[in-house]
Amino acid sequence: MTLTTRKLGSQGLEVSAIGLGCMGMSQSYGAADEAESIATLHRAIELGCTFLDTAEAYGPYTNEELLGRALGAKRAKVTIATKFGFELKDGKITGTDSSPAHIREVVHASLQRLRTDHIDLLYQHRVDRKVPMEVVAGTVGELVREGKVRFFGLSEAGGSNIRKAHAVHPVSAVQSEYSLWERNLEQDVIPLLAELKIGLVPFSPLGRGFLTGAVKRAEEYPADDYRRIDPRYQGANYDANVAAAQTVRDIANTQHAKPGQIALAWLLQKSPSIVPIPGTKRRTYLEENVAAARISLTPAEMKALDDALAPSRVSGPRYGASMMSMIDR
Repeated sequence: MTLTTRKLGSQGLEVSAIGLGCMGMSQSYGAADEAESIATLHRAIELGCTFLDTAEAYGPYTNEELLGRALGAKRAKVTIATKFGFELKDGKITGTDSSPAHIREVVHASLQRLRTDHIDLLYQHRVDRKVPMEVVAGTVGELVREGKVRFFGLSEAGGSNIRKAHAVHPVSAVQSEYSLWERNLEQDVIPLLAELKIGLVPFSPLGRGFLTGAVKRAEEYPADDYRRIDPRYQGANYDANVAAAQTVRDIANTQHAKPGQIALAWLLQKSPSIVPIPGTKRRTYLEENVAAARISLTPAEMKALDDALAPSRVSGPRYGASMMSMIDR
């Protein structure tokens, strides 16, 4: 199948209905496999999954370099989203930096690593409390007028900063964690995005793999796998979350589908302005994810999923304290 497209925002950004999160090709979920990652990127293009998500912080730097090597003449067939906003030293995130000079420095370096002359969607990776959002949006607006960037986005921004940014330069998309088991956006952010006609790009739409059903306890993952320190994979949290996710597995059986496909179908049916970006570095999982676009859930199935994984039913914070401190809510 070839994916249909969806519009993000009101400025003309149109992307594949499901995107591909590329971070795991370089970090966080076990050892890298460049050959399979490149094959996965090429297969994504064949399937019409052409909305590719990366960032300078992934690796750092190596993920953008991977995309640059992999795409070559295929660059024109894809929509590339990347991000600025972290201060990086010795390969680690040490803080935030969205000063105008730093934004320009990052964009220049990203363009070189990606081997392209423009970034399709540029996100601020995390809100920088030291730099007014109006200044950030103004700087990205200048880059848009210069032709180096096409569209502006924010990641994990709260309502106040979304409004401030959008008033200076239109925001086409907000990227935040949103899935069946992480619903923090529903009360305030999602209604605001609808009001301002801004698209939502959920990352970790499969709950970092938990909603696929193929999960293990934190201590069973290797040391270089993020899930080893994920609070929701640990101890009693793990047991409670496995029980809560049983409804996903049950509906998958009824639909003759995979649990992860049900989780993606739930997102796609929530709104035509939602474009999830499940991450994978393997063609097999990519093909499963793309096939989720064919699944239609009944109103009763949607309600059952909503109820089974309501916030009160999910156990444990989504991040540890240090990472949660960087979320703008």
